[in-house]
Amino acid sequence: MTSDRSLAGLVVAGGFSTRFGDRDKALARIGDEPLVRRVVGRLARVTAPVVVNCRPAQVDPFRDALAGHADVRFSVDRVPDRGPVAGVHAGLAAIDREYAAVVPCDMPFVDPDLLEVLAERARGHDGALVRLTDGYRQPFQAVYRTDAMRAACEQVLESDDERVFDAVDRLETVTVSEQDLDCVGPATFESVETRTELEDVRRRLEQDGDRSEG
Repeated sequence: MTSDRSLAGLVVAGGFSTRFGDRDKALARIGDEPLVRRVVGRLARVTAPVVVNCRPAQVDPFRDALAGHADVRFSVDRVPDRGPVAGVHAGLAAIDREYAAVVPCDMPFVDPDLLEVLAERARGHDGALVRLTDGYRQPFQAVYRTDAMRAACEQVLESDDERVFDAVDRLETVTVSEQDLDCVGPATFESVETRTELEDVRRRLEQDGDRSEG
């Protein structure tokens, strides 16, 4: 795999995970590591640095969970309780690369090959996203031009809007059909929203030795 180190990584991990219960989902263990460490490790294969966006109270436990990872930085939301737009905005403000791959902390099978494909497609544009087979554009596991997406998120935060797509729709992006991504693992877009889904991922990893990575 040829890594483009002009690409930074951003892991958005500051959500409250209301569907997961009273524990911090990002620190739940999958295999022998916390979920956030697994996702950061996969991004680090093709990006540098990796910025982790989180709430102030999460910084110390996340730093412990990510001990030993080189070139990991933290950012906290400048505008509290404004959802993922605020997280993306704060995270991108800590990045000095032209493009950034943006991934939430709850996608344990994120495929580094996908991020490389999107980084290549994004060149000359404000970003590249995947259009899933159901027609939905996936705003995460996407690559954005750092300055353009940060400015778009700032505009959203100054308005009454709050969706990530309210920022994305301000950009000039390209889309890649999921059907054209033969090199990408089929589980890459799976997310862990509940404890039941977490247990399912754990069982699969135990049964197949992590072949679900693709």
